[in-house]
Amino acid sequence: MAARIAAVLLAVLAVAFFFWWQPEDASPEPFAIAPEMSAPRVPVEPPVIAERSFVVEGIDPIVGRVGAGLNAAEGTARGDLLILQEVLAAWRTNASGLGNPVGDNQEITAALSGQNQWKFAIIPSDHPAINERGELCDRWGTRLFFHQQSGDRMEIQSAGPDRERFTDDDVIVIP
Repeated sequence: MAARIAAVLLAVLAVAFFFWWQPEDASPEPFAIAPEMSAPRVPVEPPVIAERSFVVEGIDPIVGRVGAGLNAAEGTARGDLLILQEVLAAWRTNASGLGNPVGDNQEITAALSGQNQWKFAIIPSDHPAINERGELCDRWGTRLFFHQQSGDRMEIQSAGPDRERFTDDDVIVIP
C-alpha cells in the first residue's frame, strides 16, 4: 500500500513539475491552440525576360521570334499550334513557377500579349492572329480552343477549314 501511495505521489509531482517548469520562450498556456495564421505575402518579382529568339523549323531565323510564324501563308495549321506551344513554353520560362496562363481564349491571349502583372508580351497585341475581340484565331479566322490539362500542359484545338469543332478536319496538339 505504501508503494502505491509513493507511486501516486511521484506521478502527481511529475505532472506538477511538468506544468510548473517551462523554458523561457514557451507560451504561458502550453496546450492553447494557436490562432489561425495566414502565410506572409511575398511580393512577386517580375521575371527576367531572356533576350533570345525561338527558331521554329521552316521559319526564317531572323523573323523567328516566338509567334512570328503564326498563321503565316507558308505554314500549316499543325505548325501554327506547335508555334503556340512554343509561345506557352516561353511564358512558362519567363513566368517560372506559375505554369501556363489560365482562363478562356481572351484571358490567355491577354496574358500572352502583355496584359499581365509584369507587363511583358510573348506575342504582340497587334499580331494578325488576334481578332478584334482579343482572341487567338487559327488561319481560317476561327478562335482557338485552349484546354488546360495541368500547370504545364495545354491542349490547343483548331476547328480546321470547315470552322466547326468536333469534325474530322479539326487540328489538335496535345503536348
